[in-house]
Amino acid sequence: MVAWFNNGGPFMWPILIVGIFGVIIAIERFISLIKTKTATTLFLKNIGSTLKDEGVEAAKEVCRTTPGSISQIYLAGLSRVDKGSEAVEKAVESAGSIEMSFLEKNMVWLSTVSTLAPMLGFTGTVAGMVSAFDAIAAANDISPAVVAGGISQALLTTLFGLVVAMIIQTSQNFFMWIIDGVIVKMEETSIELVDTLESMSS
Repeated sequence: MVAWFNNGGPFMWPILIVGIFGVIIAIERFISLIKTKTATTLFLKNIGSTLKDEGVEAAKEVCRTTPGSISQIYLAGLSRVDKGSEAVEKAVESAGSIEMSFLEKNMVWLSTVSTLAPMLGFTGTVAGMVSAFDAIAAANDISPAVVAGGISQALLTTLFGLVVAMIIQTSQNFFMWIIDGVIVKMEETSIELVDTLESMSS
């Protein structure tokens, strides 16, 4: 692997840097989203019974002490209980929009890496082919030995760029699957919150 990297030429370094950056972002997103998903599951087990059995203030305290997007949406809604169900719905919608942006934080960087890595690889391919033709012109010969170095460089940069892009793109798709699930849960629980508050007030 090290030999392939060295034979790939100077464009291997930017591909490596972009790849490392993408992996760091992917790890951060994985940890953050898994924590959010876990916190959401635990929160939903407690908030319903707390709201019905202990009231709004106790439910608000549970929201304050629980990290995650769902708890913040519930807190926004519960904070507007005294202003009516319409105010609760608007607060929930506003909080939901804000929390969605937090869930999608740094995803644009994964898209950038998955686009940039193969582009760098293809640029290295072009550079390798230019090197191969320069070698042909200098040697006035088209034997395989003359062009092998340039062609090898061209293929290796493309290979590494595509591998980085596939890893990061797969990670991004996995994260979007998690985010979509959390968003659906946010929408479902927001409706449940409004229904619960209306039933309590009636």
